[in-house]
Amino acid sequence: MEAKQRVKLSQWDALMLEGLRAYGWSDDELLQRVRERNLPEDHSIYEFDYQALAEFAAADLELFESAVKDGYVIKYNTLGGLRSWIAVAYGLEPVVVREPGQEMVIAELTEAQKERLESVISFGWAIHEDAARPGVYRMEPIQR
Repeated sequence: MEAKQRVKLSQWDALMLEGLRAYGWSDDELLQRVRERNLPEDHSIYEFDYQALAEFAAADLELFESAVKDGYVIKYNTLGGLRSWIAVAYGLEPVVVREPGQEMVIAELTEAQKERLESVISFGWAIHEDAARPGVYRMEPIQR
C-alpha cells in the first residue's frame, strides 16, 4: 500500500494553522470551526487573519483536512518564518543568526518537537544537534 504524501502549505498558512492548534482543539473541532468560520480574532504579534485561512480551506477542503489530520510540509521556509513556526507551534523563542554564511535558527527542543519539525520543514534545510549541548538544534540551509 502506498504511503500518503503530505500536502504542502505556504509558510503563512502553516503558521495560521499552528496558531489555531494552540487553542488545544481536536482536529475535528478545528476543522469544524474553520468550516463554520467560527474563529477567534488574533491579537498576537502576527495578527493572523483566520478568515483568510477559512477561505483557503473552503477552496480546497480535502487538502486542508489532510494538512490538519495527516500533517503537512512547508513549501519554503525562511529564517524568520522558521523562527516564527517554532514560536507559534512550541511557544519557544529560538535564536536567529543572520550573519552571512552562518545563517541558522537555534532552539532547544524535545525529541518529539525535533521530529515534528523534521516532518514539516521545507526541502533545503538540515537539522543538526549541538554535540556540546544535547537537545539544542541548529536549523541551517543546506546551501548558502
